[in-house]
Amino acid sequence: MEETIGVTDVDAAQIPQQRGDQLLDSAVRYAEERHWDVFPGTWLEAEEGVERCSCGDAACAAPGAHPVKGDWATQATGSPVAARRMWQKSPKASILLPTGRTFDAIDVPETAGFLALARMERMELTLGPVTSTPDRRLLFFVLPGAGAKIPDLVRKLGWVPSTLDLVARGEGDYVAAPPTRMGAMGAVQWARRPTPANRWLPDAEELINPLAYACGREAAAARNRARV
Repeated sequence: MEETIGVTDVDAAQIPQQRGDQLLDSAVRYAEERHWDVFPGTWLEAEEGVERCSCGDAACAAPGAHPVKGDWATQATGSPVAARRMWQKSPKASILLPTGRTFDAIDVPETAGFLALARMERMELTLGPVTSTPDRRLLFFVLPGAGAKIPDLVRKLGWVPSTLDLVARGEGDYVAAPPTRMGAMGAVQWARRPTPANRWLPDAEELINPLAYACGREAAAARNRARV
């Protein structure tokens, strides 16, 4: 079974680590090793001792981790050469990955995500990479097309989709990749790193049961707390 957080596979050293690697090297390796499209986003700038988003909005909801322009989808590239050129031009830029191309991402609360992840590992399910974000979310990488499937899959399991904090990020969306930093909250990290062993991604249908169950438990706990 593949280890969560840590990886012992020697080949995994070719994948960017959670911290310490330069953004440029990480972006190039994502394109080269995983064939993921990448594009540079905003970055953090120090202003009077406070790090603010390069977009200039003091109330930015995703400081240092969102697209610079509206046409970001056309900028995304799977070419390591082009990626290197982009980050040489903007070395502090965040690394953003468009979803709906080589992968989609199922976005859930951190508590529910780790509960589901532990259950998946006990079930010995095939898992892809999983990111952990500073705003306490876990994103499970799955095959493209998850967005169209998940509402029906959730209903078949007996849940009402609108009651679960479970979101599929697909075509037209993006995720931030490690080691991108999000304001003062910290950096995006790998809860489950990309390795040669998880190059082939699971379908959303394979993971939805433990994810929906964990999100359902969290929703019920939140309702109980609200009654107190």
